Amino acid sequence: MRFSFRTLSDDIKQYLIITGNYWAFTLTDGALRMLVVLHFHNLGYQPLEIASLFLFYEFFGVITNLFGGWLGARIGLNKTMNIGLFLQIIALSMLLVPEDMLIVPWVMAAQALSGVAKDLNKMSAKSAIKTLVPKNAEDQLYKWVALLTGSKNALKGIGFFIGGLLLSLIGFQQTIIAMATALFAIWLFSLISIKSDLGRAKNKAKFTDIFSKSPAINSLSAARLFLFGARDVWFVIALPVYLSTAFRWDHWTVGGFLALWVIAYGIVQSIAPRITGVKSKKRQSINVPPDGKSAINYAFCLAFIPACIALALTFDFHTQASLLIGLLLFGAVFAVNSSLHSYLIVSYAKEDGASLDIGFYYMANALGRLIGTVLSGWIFQEYGLIACLWVSSSFLLITSVISLGLPRLKPQEV
Repeated sequence: MRFSFRTLSDDIKQYLIITGNYWAFTLTDGALRMLVVLHFHNLGYQPLEIASLFLFYEFFGVITNLFGGWLGARIGLNKTMNIGLFLQIIALSMLLVPEDMLIVPWVMAAQALSGVAKDLNKMSAKSAIKTLVPKNAEDQLYKWVALLTGSKNALKGIGFFIGGLLLSLIGFQQTIIAMATALFAIWLFSLISIKSDLGRAKNKAKFTDIFSKSPAINSLSAARLFLFGARDVWFVIALPVYLSTAFRWDHWTVGGFLALWVIAYGIVQSIAPRITGVKSKKRQSINVPPDGKSAINYAFCLAFIPACIALALTFDFHTQASLLIGLLLFGAVFAVNSSLHSYLIVSYAKEDGASLDIGFYYMANALGRLIGTVLSGWIFQEYGLIACLWVSSSFLLITSVISLGLPRLKPQEV
């Protein structure tokens, strides 16, 4: 049977366009990060100095998510998504200045703009799904959210490879030009393809609405903050530096391994509904999506992994194998946690102006990444990787406790 885009429903078409938009942005975002890391490493910058280039990227993600949800509810998600794409084009263009002008403040400013662009695009894509999935179709909602989230992270890992490959083949500036040109074409297509009223709240959103009044969303947001802080406190800076110093891996080996880790992580996110799904007692053909109890269980299980790695490193028990196997296990369980959380926030968000709740939640997500990034550099430099792992485990236990406040499915719903 021949596939035809025209025969699809409008909602499916919009989902595919939004997903394609998000994919294209994610590829350039991953490639840009690898370009900056490798290019500035070649210029002689130390790992912690390179990491500092991304602090504004994370900081402005916090600000963008807090206000971006309100903006999306006011003007529509099509506009916030397209604004995000255009800002990424500007951020890329800022790196086309002569090499002697690529000083740290200028690159940090470009990364700040890219951080704003990324979170506008992500918030818009996640919020748009809420408006496209029929009400009470929770199983379908979970699958769509998991596919969007997982494919994004897999493509980000592929973007790492693309950035490194293009840098070696055509150089820094030519790679930036190629990505900016491709993104400009996608931006033009997006302008005419996404519904003009997508996600716009029927009731005019007030500025004070940026702060969620829902206990479930507040609990989930707090849990998300500690969840991502737990990942980045050892993954962002401590792990790459440790791999290169303790195991004598070169930068290509470190970058390639972490890129493959991100791709595998994204694949697991995409299939999370198959892992967490439970058959309904009423209708055996229907999967019951996860609830607050699932979030508690998976976070609690995840907390043991960095603790076990820390113990293995402390007692010098097959150090390299323990770290790498532990990292793979951590990635798989963390991926399920992340996908589960991503579904829950879209499910909890109110129908009218969903971007307000989702923006607030991703503000907590960005804040967790920022805190994790800062702590990763400081704790590793002062106390080493083992201390980072214990902090990670502690954060995950806090995530489990906070998740006790999340709603549970009633027995009759299962």
